[in-house]
Amino acid sequence: MWEEGDFVNKGTIIILSLMSIGSWYIIITKLIDQQKIMRQSKEVSAKFWKAPSIAAGSASLKEGSPFRFIAETGTKATQHHDGALLEQIDLSTWVTMQIQRAVDRVQSRLQDGLSFLATVGSTSPFIGLFGTVWGIYNALTAIGMSGNASIDKVAGPVGEALIMTAFGLFVAVPAVLGYNWLVRRNKSVMEDVRSFSADVHSVLISGAMSTSNAAASAKKAG
Repeated sequence: MWEEGDFVNKGTIIILSLMSIGSWYIIITKLIDQQKIMRQSKEVSAKFWKAPSIAAGSASLKEGSPFRFIAETGTKATQHHDGALLEQIDLSTWVTMQIQRAVDRVQSRLQDGLSFLATVGSTSPFIGLFGTVWGIYNALTAIGMSGNASIDKVAGPVGEALIMTAFGLFVAVPAVLGYNWLVRRNKSVMEDVRSFSADVHSVLISGAMSTSNAAASAKKAG
């Protein structure tokens, strides 16, 4: 097919091949990322919550960990709640906003590449079908010009053209299955991330409120 096909057939094969390579790359890399976050979730229970403070717990987690990123974001939010404008926002609301933004960034990173899998799963069968239609058209045109419409002359070219549809399905099926599997695993990962962020928020607010109240009492006493 590659040697005898025209630029349309070759272009279709190249596009489907690139889609297949890209799909498998995304599936493998996202599975590795998810597995890494799942291991880091276990480290949170083993290290973070046994630390004497949020800062110490954050330092015990690995660099690049989404749990460390959320904890550090919440800590910075409590330390930088000053200024005429920010003081108009309640501390709990401010910390909640910052932690939620951090969670959203983690979720966005987990979803990177999934749109490509969805696109491949929905379009590659049609790209393969286009290659089949184009191949059948060329085959029937050649048969019509030769004037020989015997079954052996028709079956070969048409059969080769149908391979393009099979190739399109071969690319689409792993992309669709991989997309659904990754989305389901992302939900499980994000449940751990959201639970952790809620716990960190509670600890930070209770500590920040206590510190704020103590500072206010000291100021009044002075």
